[in-house]
Amino acid sequence: MNKNVGGIDRILRIVVGLVLIGLTLAGLIGLWGWIGVVPLATAAIGWCPAYLPFGIKTCKTG
Repeated sequence: MNKNVGGIDRILRIVVGLVLIGLTLAGLIGLWGWIGVVPLATAAIGWCPAYLPFGIKTCKTG
């Protein structure tokens, strides 16, 4: 499992995840807002399974 999520991509995933969860906790959106856990998890591990079929890699290779 090689990393395929880069720096800016990670930051955006964290922001989107936190916003969705925050809106859910504030009662502004329904329970589906808990889907924000997914971008947080993929940002934390640096790997997104949805990128695999398309060969997308947003991180720099060493």
